[in-house]
Amino acid sequence: MSRLFRLPAATRRAPAVDAWFAAGDDELRRFVRPWFERMRACGSDVRELLHDGHPTACVGDAAFGYVNAFGAHANVGFFQGAVLHDPAGLLEGSGKWMRHVKLCWGHPVDAAALNDLIMDAYRDTRFRLGEES
Repeated sequence: MSRLFRLPAATRRAPAVDAWFAAGDDELRRFVRPWFERMRACGSDVRELLHDGHPTACVGDAAFGYVNAFGAHANVGFFQGAVLHDPAGLLEGSGKWMRHVKLCWGHPVDAAALNDLIMDAYRDTRFRLGEES
């Protein structure tokens, strides 16, 4: 049984994702937009959609990352985060598979480490897709 989370409605560029970032005057949505843009830039096979109301990035139809904004913080999350190499210790969560990085105003972000997590999540999902073939 595959551990990949499949979202067959994902498309190359989903207008609903851009609308989510543009909605209202939400600073936290703008705060996580660069991280979603990084997910979009991982490869030509990246697709996206709103899943459970937040922007989600996929390799084809296999979800690998998402962003979300809350009242006091934002998350950059990974569907297979439990297996990602995280030497900077950014990942939080205790679920079986998913992990996230919590971003808060006034707290510095280790941009290099977060970029590495995004690329690792993308590569891991591509690898898993290859294993299923």
